[in-house]
Amino acid sequence: MAVSVAAPAATRPPAVRHFAQLKLRVLRNGLRGQSWRIVFFVLGALFGLWFAVMGFLFFTIPSVDWESQADVAVVVLGGGGALIVLGWLFLPLVFFGVDETLDPARFALLPLPRRTLVAGMLAAAIVGIPAMATAVATAGSVVTAGVLGGWLAAVTQAVGVIAGLLLCLTLSRAITSGFATLLRSRRMRDLAAVILAVFAALIAPIQFALTAAATTTDLGQLADVARIVGWTPFGAPYTAGLEVAEGRPLAAAVKLAGTALVIWGLLAWWGRSLESAMVGTESSGRRPARGRADAGTAGPGAVARLFPRLLWWAPADQYGALVAREVRYWWRDARRRANLITIAVVGVFVPISVNFGLEGVSGPGQESGPPAAVVAMSVLFVGALGAVTLANQFGFDGSAYAAHLIVGVPGRTELRARMVGFSVYLVPMLTLVSVIAALATGRPGILPAMLGGIYASYGVGLAANVYVSIFAAYALPETSNPFAISTGAGVARSMLSMFSFFGSMVACVPLIVVSFLFTDVWAWIGLPVGLAYGLGAAVLGGYLAGDTLNRRAPELLALVTPHR
Repeated sequence: MAVSVAAPAATRPPAVRHFAQLKLRVLRNGLRGQSWRIVFFVLGALFGLWFAVMGFLFFTIPSVDWESQADVAVVVLGGGGALIVLGWLFLPLVFFGVDETLDPARFALLPLPRRTLVAGMLAAAIVGIPAMATAVATAGSVVTAGVLGGWLAAVTQAVGVIAGLLLCLTLSRAITSGFATLLRSRRMRDLAAVILAVFAALIAPIQFALTAAATTTDLGQLADVARIVGWTPFGAPYTAGLEVAEGRPLAAAVKLAGTALVIWGLLAWWGRSLESAMVGTESSGRRPARGRADAGTAGPGAVARLFPRLLWWAPADQYGALVAREVRYWWRDARRRANLITIAVVGVFVPISVNFGLEGVSGPGQESGPPAAVVAMSVLFVGALGAVTLANQFGFDGSAYAAHLIVGVPGRTELRARMVGFSVYLVPMLTLVSVIAALATGRPGILPAMLGGIYASYGVGLAANVYVSIFAAYALPETSNPFAISTGAGVARSMLSMFSFFGSMVACVPLIVVSFLFTDVWAWIGLPVGLAYGLGAAVLGGYLAGDTLNRRAPELLALVTPHR
């Protein structure tokens, strides 16, 4: 009996909607049976809803009958739209990261054209709380354009809102993917440090200029600046409807066309970085010579050669090996190095901003400017923020933490080594921040007090965050992008940062009180008191948390292991 076999139907290439459906399915499966993820997801949705409503109301402000309605409209739509685009540009790099629920590296073995992959990943990015909240918030500009210019202006503004959302998504993804590729290359890490150092140096002048402009200029001058911003890619999509309302449809078409051109260029850049993430960097690196590798792992003194030169003081035992491991990982791992750069960027301008923001405030009988105790304590923020990086220190290891459980590393030794290895980079960085802040504020005499304050908040932050890292750790996605996070982990990361940060600041309240009670002598006793306060808190925190780590090590491994 003959058996007929039907020819297989031709497989159709995946559509864009399939990527969005896949992300929703992965999100649903990731939330199933994970109560803490559900809580963080709900909190993220509530925060996104709040942002969407507040943003919508903000962009509808010009629809009210103002005396200078056109100027108000261009300031709100042009300036507000530019701030949203800048937020999508910088916040993923500095704080929240980007959601990579769909890791592009997992599509490497599939015959997907670059155009299909980029469009699908963009569709998956749209199906997310930040993108939807941004779309709802900026939709308020459609109401404003409709009130000012009728239905044609409203339709044009609606197109601009869609273009602005695509611009935000492509800009964020292209920048983070491109910078991730830069950080993966050891030869380019120095260039990355220089770029971010320049960025850090420019933040404070830009902030001072914006603050001065807001306080000394009138609405007309702000409107002139906003109109210039409206012709840049940051504000062009959000001011297209205003051009139609003012009788300039050709200008609106030029703005939308320019935005589309920028989006096309960003998509092309993102597509090249996606291919780099899919292929990986294993083949791009040069393998060390076999003889050199063998020389580092055999023979007498091999253990000493595994230690970096700056750890000449570390003992050649289990504790010293863990310190050497942490020092190497914080320098070579792109994800960890990105956190170090974040601290450097934020730490440079915060103390200076506090001083210049209170320039007109002075204490009784003091020179112009804020009291010396205020300036000295302004660095507490930087020290506490630096320690926040350890709030998910075990998440950087992932399943590799199992090796520590197999070997049986004591909890106190583990935590002490991790704090010391991290401090090898952070303490010099915090010292440099204090020196820069003291010189920039014109008060070099309070440098010892600044050092004491920053060391105290950093030590207290270490004590608080080692506990957070044990009880509230979460897994990071297995990807080469150091800014990638799993769905829901962005809210987890921000909440962990806020809890540990505010806890550290509360623990520094006694030090703040003492600094104000003894303002006259604090410039001299601040350094020894702050150093003793921070060092004591870090040692005590590591000692007490070590026993907790011994008890919760298996549960901790389960939390930081991906795909659970």
